[in-house]
Amino acid sequence: MDLAQRAAARDRSFRDQGVTFSHAGEEWLFPLDLIPRLIPAAEWERVEEGVAQRVRALEAFLADVYGPAEVVRDGVVPRSLLTSSETFCRPAHGIRPPGGVRIHLAGIDLVRDEAGAFRVLEDNLRVPSGISYVVENRRTMARVFPGLFLEQGVQPVAQYPGLLLDALRRCAPAGAHDPVVVLLTPGVHNPAYFEHAFLARKMGIELVEGRDLFCEKHVLYMRSLGGRKRVDVVYRRVNDEFLDPVHFRPDSVVGCPGILNAARAGNVTIANAAGNGVADDKLTYSYVPELIGYYLGEKPVLPNVATYRLDDPDVRAECLGRLDQLVLKPVDGSGGAGIVIGPHASDEDLAAVRERVIAEPRAWIAQEMVLLSTAPSYVDDRLVPRHIDLRPFAVNDGERVRVLPGGLTRVALREGTLIVNSSQGGGSKDTWVLTSALHRTPDAEAEAFPAQAVRGTVPDLGPRNDQPQQ
Repeated sequence: MDLAQRAAARDRSFRDQGVTFSHAGEEWLFPLDLIPRLIPAAEWERVEEGVAQRVRALEAFLADVYGPAEVVRDGVVPRSLLTSSETFCRPAHGIRPPGGVRIHLAGIDLVRDEAGAFRVLEDNLRVPSGISYVVENRRTMARVFPGLFLEQGVQPVAQYPGLLLDALRRCAPAGAHDPVVVLLTPGVHNPAYFEHAFLARKMGIELVEGRDLFCEKHVLYMRSLGGRKRVDVVYRRVNDEFLDPVHFRPDSVVGCPGILNAARAGNVTIANAAGNGVADDKLTYSYVPELIGYYLGEKPVLPNVATYRLDDPDVRAECLGRLDQLVLKPVDGSGGAGIVIGPHASDEDLAAVRERVIAEPRAWIAQEMVLLSTAPSYVDDRLVPRHIDLRPFAVNDGERVRVLPGGLTRVALREGTLIVNSSQGGGSKDTWVLTSALHRTPDAEAEAFPAQAVRGTVPDLGPRNDQPQQ
């Protein structure tokens, strides 16, 4: 079977399973490149260490800024970092979530620099997406290339939903002996609705919308055919501004009035917590190396990309003098929106971003151009190099930060572009983290998994097939 036939089999599988994303009002099959990305076990260990370190530091930062703000008092970050951030959530101040966890799920975007070393490009701590595509990519690759999994020791990814559910249940309010977990979605018209439905199904929890929930005496309930049912944990895929019309946008119809008060009373866990956006603000990103030293007393395992704070007049003047060499990013942007890549930008684009930076310097950062590493990709019936990045996912249950093996490798399928987002023509690869041991010892905590959790303690070997593989 050649690659063209396997590509057709991939597309049929994705179409049958509904593995799609929404863009411009249309449903598109999620692009999966047939050539997997391989990461050696030793290299992955460093990624695990660096991502977990970063999540721990940012968790401590969030607890601090929504509490005593000692990081400001000690001069590690300026108070203006918080007061000028549009994502700093004042209604969340003083809320102490169960287990002290605000970052239940994190997606940390990594790139390789010119020397081949991993660097952190940005942090995603609000509603990071992509887990469903990791699992579906692997399932489809196992069908399309069953023989390859017999030749390689590949760490499994089927346990992703189970590990996330386990972390959510462990962070339930005190006294919830059999926690009820729900996934809150904005609805079928959200671009990531496939992932919402996929994760709810895999975790065995209810998929709800705001109209399905209500609060009474600071307790959250779900409407059901059998009457109301108390909810202990909400894995929300609704942005802060729409989460609670009492505290945020009063015109929101996708959130639940009073849910933040219920969280403040300690009666429900919101995952991820409201207000996490201040920690993945791209200006905060520039301070993360200092935050790691301040909270953990360690040096960063994974360095940042060289970043410049444009609210400093001297730095801004220097950067404005070489815009054609830098990458300009809005601090609250996502999905690649608003990014201006200086070496690839027109004179008109550079002039426009110059005016915007001068008018509102706090809203932008500048970074040195990092030429993303490339990997072979199957495009238009041929193998060509395409730029890639990597989004490992980490789950935090209050006791341990687990970095899930593999993560989402995103690939810029369009020739010459560095934008890997699917909404702008990007796709993904199945990420194979290799292991030298075919039989890994299960974690001791695995026995505490709920019944819905998917066990995956040995490398993927593909579907069972007693017939010889071609």
